[in-house]
Amino acid sequence: MKVVKQGKDVLVAACDAELLGKTLKFGRIDFPVRREFYGGQILTEEEALLQVRNGTTVNLLGEKIVGHALQAGLIHPEAVLYVSGIPHALIVRI
Repeated sequence: MKVVKQGKDVLVAACDAELLGKTLKFGRIDFPVRREFYGGQILTEEEALLQVRNGTTVNLLGEKIVGHALQAGLIHPEAVLYVSGIPHALIVRI
């Protein structure tokens, strides 16, 4: 997980660790899972969900992290997209 703060805005980018460095396909679009964007700290489920709750913009990728966010009621199941069969969700709080 990576957390970037800029003024009042907090960007949280999190993915399942095994996805880092891979490139997924979304139709004809390559979807690189870059360490520069998603990489950072490895957190427990509780720590990760705390950061997700505090983020103003949240980018989640992977079965585990998206599943945890769904179970916590932080995202709606219909808001989940699939990239190469991997769940991806965005949260934007304004």
